[in-house]
Amino acid sequence: MFRIDTLQITPEVLRLVAGIDEFKGAWRAVGTLAPDRLSALRRVATIESIGSSTRIEGSKLNDRDVERLLSNQAVKQFNTRDEQEVAGYAEVMELMFRAWGDIPFDEDHVKQLHQVLLQYGQTDAWHRGHYKTGSNSVAAPDENGMQAGMMFETATRFDTPRLMAEMVQWVGDEREKAHLHPLLVIAVFVVVFLDIHPFQDGNEGLSRVLTTLFLLQAGYGYVPYCSLESVFEMNKEAYWLSLRRTRGTLRTEAPDWQPWLLFFLRSLAEQVRRLEKKVEHEKVVLAMLPTLSLQIVEFTRQHGRITMAEAIRLTDSNRNTLKQHFRDLSERGYLERHGSGRGVWYGLK
Repeated sequence: MFRIDTLQITPEVLRLVAGIDEFKGAWRAVGTLAPDRLSALRRVATIESIGSSTRIEGSKLNDRDVERLLSNQAVKQFNTRDEQEVAGYAEVMELMFRAWGDIPFDEDHVKQLHQVLLQYGQTDAWHRGHYKTGSNSVAAPDENGMQAGMMFETATRFDTPRLMAEMVQWVGDEREKAHLHPLLVIAVFVVVFLDIHPFQDGNEGLSRVLTTLFLLQAGYGYVPYCSLESVFEMNKEAYWLSLRRTRGTLRTEAPDWQPWLLFFLRSLAEQVRRLEKKVEHEKVVLAMLPTLSLQIVEFTRQHGRITMAEAIRLTDSNRNTLKQHFRDLSERGYLERHGSGRGVWYGLK
């Protein structure tokens, strides 16, 4: 295991961690935002995460392309490498959000997540879910997704099993002993995992998946509602540079964790800032709804559904007026229409 005694807990590190943890504690109150709005936030964030994570490594699909692809994902036919990567990342993220509490951190599960991530890659069948069998030295890609800059030697295929076993053991020990703050453990894990580069391909994407897993397991329940990957993408050059600077020192006597640690914590702080802004916007939008619309939304939230007849009894308003409110609420993403004719009813979207 690499030395971590050179990791510096500076005033900025303390300030960033404190701010992130303050929001983590406040999320229980913030999280009382209407379930339909939380669901909408999560969907947008998921699309952003999938798009950003794949674009960091050269994909050309924008968020609209990603959304369109996912809406047709039941087809399970993905012709290009970009489409295959998006589909795999989408499924592993969905698994993460659904079952993070039941996924232990061990080598078998890391391999399983890698298999899910690359399941649609037509050229990945031979290596997905298995540690590398050859060299996979890497360099940070440039803006066009091509390799550029300093090449880094990664662990050999012979050393990889031992190093991964040591890494898993270290993470488990730190979680149990709590000597380091969970955010520092995650930061150290990411850069060491990428230095090992245990799989032939897909390591960078998997590192971001595992970051999400670790954050959720450490109690940062807001993570699904604002994309950390999009923060990385917006600062892609600094993302690669900070990783490169820290990785370049890991095999020395005095590893310098600060470049990556500070970038990682600043990115988490930016994620929090973005989510605070989104939540505040949602609250303002909801507060600006007409009284009649608010009555409809509140009734639907309490009862799970609402019909026109129920709305008439509830509000004592005429049918034509209510039709306009139902139409507006549907268009703005608060309600979703079900059924047809006299059987029409509305539920939270």
